[in-house]
Amino acid sequence: QVVESCVAAAGYSVGEFAALVFAGALDFAEALYAVKVRAEAMQKASEAVPSGMLSVVGRREANYKFACLEARKHCESLGIENPVCEISNYLFPDSRVIAGHLQALEFLQENARKYYFTRTKMLPVSGAFHTRLMEPAVEPLAEVLKSIEIQKPLVCVYSNVDGKKYMHSKHIQKLLVKQVVSPVMWEQTMHSVYERKQGTEFPYTYEVGPGKQLGAVLKKCNLKAWKQYNHVDALEDEEAAET
Repeated sequence: QVVESCVAAAGYSVGEFAALVFAGALDFAEALYAVKVRAEAMQKASEAVPSGMLSVVGRREANYKFACLEARKHCESLGIENPVCEISNYLFPDSRVIAGHLQALEFLQENARKYYFTRTKMLPVSGAFHTRLMEPAVEPLAEVLKSIEIQKPLVCVYSNVDGKKYMHSKHIQKLLVKQVVSPVMWEQTMHSVYERKQGTEFPYTYEVGPGKQLGAVLKKCNLKAWKQYNHVDALEDEEAAET
């Protein structure tokens, strides 16, 4: 009943493929192959440059883009050509993930107070995902998506690239490629999904898979919508079936 009455779906980063499979836009096996190609290409791009991702919580005064600009200037002073330091994930108000050259991220951590960052934490990832350092991964993913049949989704699916609904199959193909080098606009997506007239009830929301991070983000973005949130751990269902 929950599946049949679903009105919208969204997935965070690689989770967007799962959302599109759920919505009938992608075949499961073909999507899995595309994810494999994407992961291998992004890993290869990561190995080319020492880079990473920094989770940041800032005060209201924090200017993330200015901080990134100063971090890039610092990298240039170290002799790094065309340094990368940019917002790669918009999570919730006052929280961003910044990605780029490791030297830039270290500079931001050392100067956190200057930029009104209250908390910084390096993420346990191997590269600067969702930045232009991932450009070498664009072509391999574009090629595999050309060979896959993409349908119009049966329910609305929101894109990470702009927080708006996918319109048709060519749109999906184009934005899934662009997503690799574009920031994940998750905060904006949450606002789009839950936008409704005053007094209209919020739908039930289900986060499927391990962890409740997206539920925690929803709580920060829209407390009223979060009150209808539930978590579904797919691994628990598998374990129950095995026993």
